[in-house]
Amino acid sequence: MSQAAARQLYIAPGDEDDHLAPRDYEKLSSIIGAKVGIKLPPSKKVMMEGRLRRRLRILGEASFDGYCRRVFDQDGLEQELPHLIDAITTNKTDFFRENEHCDLLRARLVPDLLSARRVGSMPLLKIWSAASSNGAEAYTIAMVLADLATARNDFRFAILGTDISTAMLEQAERAVYPAEMVRPVPHDMQQRYLMFARRPGIRPEVRIVPELRRFTQFARLNLMDKSYPFDRDVDVIFLRNVLIYFEKRDQEAVVTRLMGHLRPRGYLILGHSESMVGSNAKLNQVAPAVFQKAA
Repeated sequence: MSQAAARQLYIAPGDEDDHLAPRDYEKLSSIIGAKVGIKLPPSKKVMMEGRLRRRLRILGEASFDGYCRRVFDQDGLEQELPHLIDAITTNKTDFFRENEHCDLLRARLVPDLLSARRVGSMPLLKIWSAASSNGAEAYTIAMVLADLATARNDFRFAILGTDISTAMLEQAERAVYPAEMVRPVPHDMQQRYLMFARRPGIRPEVRIVPELRRFTQFARLNLMDKSYPFDRDVDVIFLRNVLIYFEKRDQEAVVTRLMGHLRPRGYLILGHSESMVGSNAKLNQVAPAVFQKAA
């Protein structure tokens, strides 16, 4: 029996309680794991179905059976893969998430990095948000560094945000967010770095000011790629709360590749639940989930 026939047996025509056939879920999970490193055990099947239902509506597919025929039997995988990745990848992020890392960046990491530079210069600090999602982390870092640069007047900075999701990168470039999302931003920073609509709608939105946006750029990157086309003298790399979705060998491979982009004495900042990954990567731990490359 063909896989297409098996799917038709699994879902009765017109069945409103539509589900992925087990073998289709297994194939989709395998593709996601191979392409982007995200592990999707059987317990994530309901999550995948929920994420894909909107995609089915956009395509005009009446069922998961039709969607899987499109992907597997009609050579649609290459065209559909970016949308599949956008649907499945987790994009949980917030402004000033794990705020202690912002405090550490301001009070310790930047002063340490600047102490190693030539006196009297205006060095450029390069910061990389390596799983930037919708840009909240990159713009948080920009706010912290903009304030610090104004106070110190002895450095410049540039921020790169990368992510695999094209939808998230588009939002990051627009820099428009629901007003409730920016509540963690300190009030004084809201006044300096956010633009509020004069006539807010039913769901008020804000935008990052252009003066801050000019410090940031965004690009698509799959962390599972064998090499990354970016500078190799980055001062700080943020890679928080993404490695937890990877297999151990992929975690170690990603951290090793990122280490190659850090300048000597540069810092790698992971999520608190990922600190053991950094401990295994020949980096010196200087604070919870914060690691420094040797000089």
